[in-house]
Amino acid sequence: MSEFSRIYDIRHLPTAPLELTATAEECAALAKRFALVAVKRLHAVIRLDGVGARISAKGRLTAEVVQSCAVSGDDLPARIDEPVDLRFVPAAESHAEEVELASEELDEIEYSGGQFDLGEALAQTMALGIDPFATGPRADAARRAAGMVDEGESGPFAALKGLLKD
Repeated sequence: MSEFSRIYDIRHLPTAPLELTATAEECAALAKRFALVAVKRLHAVIRLDGVGARISAKGRLTAEVVQSCAVSGDDLPARIDEPVDLRFVPAAESHAEEVELASEELDEIEYSGGQFDLGEALAQTMALGIDPFATGPRADAARRAAGMVDEGESGPFAALKGLLKD
């Protein structure tokens, strides 16, 4: 089960926009799952609309997280603010052959039975909004202390510079 599970039945969709907020326990579990220092807040406002078994979920997700700097390891606060535009669709009957998806099908999430987990989809949306290469203000100093050269000295043209003759 997901750390931030919010199950909805396709036959009884709420008509008003949903406000979903992770509890402190859910935030801690999400931080562990996504290798973050902390998830301080996860909140989303979502409107669900159903056409038959296809459910549209549109709205906005915001989160306050603390991640580690990719270079120095320092705590690095980050804010995630992502639009949400998902479609929940019944699981396909067969995946025996390879299928190419059109761009409008890329945000479709399959579900089985008559229920889908909006919370899990939002947790994954939050994870996609995290910058895996975020660096903090001490990143350059950490690179120098580790003996790493700056990008100008190690970029794609650095090897060519060595070929130049005096």
